[in-house]
Amino acid sequence: MDGADLPEVVSGELVTERLGYDGGRQVSAYVPSAPPEAIVFAGDGQVVTRWGEDLVAAGAPPTMIVGLHRASDKELRLHEYSPGFDPQRFAAHERFLVDDVRRWVEARFGVAMPAERTASFGVSAGGELALALGMGHPDLFGAVLCASPGAGYRPPEVLPVRLPRTYLVAGTREPFFLANAGRWAQSLRDAGAEVVMQERDGAHGDGFWRRELPLMATWAFGSSR
Repeated sequence: MDGADLPEVVSGELVTERLGYDGGRQVSAYVPSAPPEAIVFAGDGQVVTRWGEDLVAAGAPPTMIVGLHRASDKELRLHEYSPGFDPQRFAAHERFLVDDVRRWVEARFGVAMPAERTASFGVSAGGELALALGMGHPDLFGAVLCASPGAGYRPPEVLPVRLPRTYLVAGTREPFFLANAGRWAQSLRDAGAEVVMQERDGAHGDGFWRRELPLMATWAFGSSR
């Protein structure tokens, strides 16, 4: 899906621009109509930025969602999202998000949040990216919001000393991904991290991912925080 295919969002604004990574890669941002109180960075920006309007409808804190568009090649997407397959490609994509995209958000929208108001988010292979960002940059991403992670990136034997708060969800009809989510939940709990693990009725790619995001954002950024 190209950025031009993103539908109009009446409860906020969708902005798509092309940045200078890999010959030009699009990035989309959902900008809530109210001043953002939190920000989420994700892969699969063609899809997940549209879910920003659901946060408004659910009464979650005003949250900007910034999504890098995925590569059209499925294998390349996996290599960019999961560090175990092609470490150099993953590292280049990671630098693009952590450095270039974050600078673009601050320059374009004037939005920069502390770690406690910033999360990484992803579904499926994008969930692996969210976990890798959180494990690699807990000083930037205070929370990880992860749905149905794949198994290309598994918990390392030694986790970082500083760990982000992590919210995991997977469906009862996707046992492979449910097991992966459970593996991460147990590993992070054993390391002393704050973890939520939700098991929902759903299959891989089902609408429960989208329905879960407002719950994730409220948990990560709600008034109790």
